[in-house]
This record gives sequence, structure tokens and C-alpha cells, in this order.
Amino acid sequence: MTTTADGGNGAVLRSERIAGGILPKVLNSFDMVAIFVAIVLFISNSAVIAGGAGPAAYVYWGLGFLTFLIPGAIVTGQLGLMFPGEGSIYVWTTKAFGAFLGFFAGFCAWWPGILVMIATGDAVVSLIQQLNGNFLQDPWQQGIVIILVVAFSFVLSILRFRVTQNFVNIVFVAYGGAILLIGIAGLISLIGGHAAPVDYSPHRWLPGSGNYTFYGTVILALLGIEVPLNMGVEINEVRSITRYLLWGSIVVMAAYLLGTFGVMVAVPIKDQGSPAAIAEAVLLGFGNAGPFLGIVVNIIFIGFFLFNTAVYNYSFGRLLFVSGLDRRLPAFISKVNANRVPWVAVLVQTIIAAFFTIIAFIVVPYTLNTGLKPGDLSTVVYDILQAAVTVIWCVSMVILFIDVIIIRYKYHDTFARTRLAPDWVFYLCSILGMVASAFGVYVTFTGPWTTLVSYGQWLFWIGGIGILSLIVGIILFFVGQRTVKKDVSDEEVIAQVTG
Repeated sequence: MTTTADGGNGAVLRSERIAGGILPKVLNSFDMVAIFVAIVLFISNSAVIAGGAGPAAYVYWGLGFLTFLIPGAIVTGQLGLMFPGEGSIYVWTTKAFGAFLGFFAGFCAWWPGILVMIATGDAVVSLIQQLNGNFLQDPWQQGIVIILVVAFSFVLSILRFRVTQNFVNIVFVAYGGAILLIGIAGLISLIGGHAAPVDYSPHRWLPGSGNYTFYGTVILALLGIEVPLNMGVEINEVRSITRYLLWGSIVVMAAYLLGTFGVMVAVPIKDQGSPAAIAEAVLLGFGNAGPFLGIVVNIIFIGFFLFNTAVYNYSFGRLLFVSGLDRRLPAFISKVNANRVPWVAVLVQTIIAAFFTIIAFIVVPYTLNTGLKPGDLSTVVYDILQAAVTVIWCVSMVILFIDVIIIRYKYHDTFARTRLAPDWVFYLCSILGMVASAFGVYVTFTGPWTTLVSYGQWLFWIGGIGILSLIVGIILFFVGQRTVKKDVSDEEVIAQVTG
């Protein structure tokens, strides 16, 4: 077998050969489930979908699980077992289509991580505002908090990985407890004789033209299935791949349904569409203990988004790390510190996220007349970034669902040895996943997620961010091809990144 750095036509990527010798194996099954949940499970989506779709929310969740989450888990499990290297979709698409599409798919999977880091920082701002509506009213104050959140994620991400992951695991358990309280709040409301405020008429359970865009929100809520395998060589045991996909998917499905139930039963209809409804469910459902528990849940969610930002930073940083090893980008971006963590990749992401935060929250509000109240800016930025993430990330997911079919043909023997299901299952998963991803993109463009911007503004920002991002990804590849030195040995690369 050829052993070039290209990775196409059966070749082995340089990152596949050497990443395992640079990064330590520290992740077990529980760690992978915690990372999966941190990436995928934004419980505030339960409130948004409950408030917009009513009882049809349960149908949309079911459709999302059947057409996207489960097919994505099966496909990711198969590809992860075949090629458990660092970089997940970057490696798999390179195997299927070669260097260009491999880098492009990796970029489409990486860039949303930058946008989500800003969005999670923005979520912290919103949660602080829920504690006290007078906090952080000025855009520059919101921007400073987001930059501090991103900076905190950098510090966490360059510690010894085992230490950082232990913190993440603790927050994961607390987050699960808070979500359980939301479900219990709904149950207490029903047992206490409080009639659910939602209209449960049969026609309200059916998806329709008035709420079908919430399917796109469901797809957004389930993106990130493959991200834990960005750290493929850092997993202790191969079986952790299938375990995290199984148990992580079960936790995500149960949590979203619990959150939807709690909000729909315990929260007045007028408040159900707000992300703040998840804490309000606890506040209203637990009677006299509600105000105290509501504050506790809010604080837990603030902690979750703080550490969640770190998970995004270190997991997406691995895509830059492997791109440097494979000479798609300069090798210095793959440098590791004394803790054997790719700190330069994480620093680059932190700087980019901080730069765009300054633009969105400090430069634009004070140079342009946005027409927004100061308190509305965080909502608009959050919705636009999340929608742009949906579009770009779904592009990479379309490629992922194609990868599995191409790889089945190109690596038939390896595929047969590690096959998780009959061939027809993979074809079905591929079709369902591609259609779900494409439809998710379509409905994201069909209408704004907030009434604070017009449809024209929504199209401009989402379309502009999406198109510009894809163009930047293509340009980066060709610039890298022309400027990065390729004729170096594995030993030279290892010396560059570890020295």
C-alpha cells in the first residue's frame, strides 16, 4: 500500500501514521458520551420547538431522530471503525474523494465550530440576562463577556486533556440533572391538576405549512454526531466508538423529549418559544421551591455553555491539527505543548472567534444603525449564527452521507470486516441523511428564526455568511497547495510540531 500524505486511492494520510504517536490516548466511553452530548444537546431547542410547533414538536423530533440522528450514528460508526484516525469527516472524505474534497468537507465541518463558539458565549449572555434583566444591556458589554467565555475555553483546552475532560464530565452530569428537573416539573404540574396550556386537538399533532420550518431547527439540534471522532486516535478502546454513538443518541433523544414535555406542560403558551422557558418550567413546576431551583438550573446552564465552548474549541481544533500534519496548512498550526495538546490550533480558533465577536458586538453597533434595541442584539446574532451553522454544517453532512457509499466500493474488504449492518441499511441511511440535511438547509432559508430582522435581511446574512465561508474554504486549499512545502518526511513534521 502506498503511504503518501494525500490519502486517496488507498493511500494512508500522514496524520493517520503519526497523530497517534503525538497525542495521548485518554478518552473512554463515558468521556465520548459527555463530548457527544456537549456538542449535540442544546436543551434550549426544546423550548423553541415546543413553542412554535405545539404537539407537532413530538412528531418533528421523531422525524429528526429517524431521518438524521440514527442514520448519522450508523454511518459515523461504520466509518469510525474503518478509519479511526484523528479528523473524522476530513479523513473519510479524503479516502472517498481525494485531497480537495477532503479539505473542503473538513473546512465545512470546522468553520461552524467557530460560529458556535460565539453562539455559546452569546447563550451565556442571555442566561445572565435572565437572572437580571438589567445586566449586560450594552452591546460592548455583551461582546466582552463572549470574548471572556472564548478565552476561558482556550485556557481549558490547553490543559492536560484528562484534567479538562474531568471538568467536562462533571458539568455533563449536572446538565443531565437540570434537564431531568425540567421533565419532573412537567410531571408535577400534571399531577397537581394544572391543565396543560397547549391545545392537543388531533390536527395540532400534524406537521403543516405553518410549522414545517421547525424540522430545520430539529436538524440543527442534532448536528455534531461525528465531532467526537475528530479525536479518533485519543480513544482508549475502539468499542468506545459504537458505545458513545448508542448511548449518546439515547441520552440526546430522551433529553429533548423530556425538555419539550416539561416546557409544554408547565410553561404558559406565550413564553414557550423562548429559550428561557427551560428554566421557567422549573420555576413554575416546583411550586414554592421553584424560584430557588430555577436559579440553580440557570446557573447550571451557564456552566454548561462555559465548558461547552471549551469542548467545541478543543474538538474542532483537531481538524486544524491534522490539516497541518498533512501539509494542507502550515505545520506550525499543529504544534503541541508540554501537555501534548495542539495549542496553536486552539489559539487560532480563539483569535478568530474573538475577532468576529468584536465586529458583531462592538464595531457594527457603534458604526451602523442596526435599528435594534441593545437587549435584542444578542438574540439576533445568536439566531443568525445558529442558522449559518445549520447551512454550512449540513453541507458537510451531505458529503458524509455520500462518503459511506463511495467507501463501501473503494474499500470493500475493510468495509465487510467491520460492517455494522446489511448494505441496504447504509443505502437507506445515506438517502435519508442527504434528504434531511438538504431539507434542513432549505427550511433555514425560508423564513427568519426571529421577528427582529426582515426576510430580506435574513437571506442576506445567512446566504452571505454561507457563500463567503465556502469560498474561503476553497481559497485556503489552493493557497495551501501552492505555499506549503510538501516534500518533508514524517520525522521532520514530528520534530516541527513537538519541538
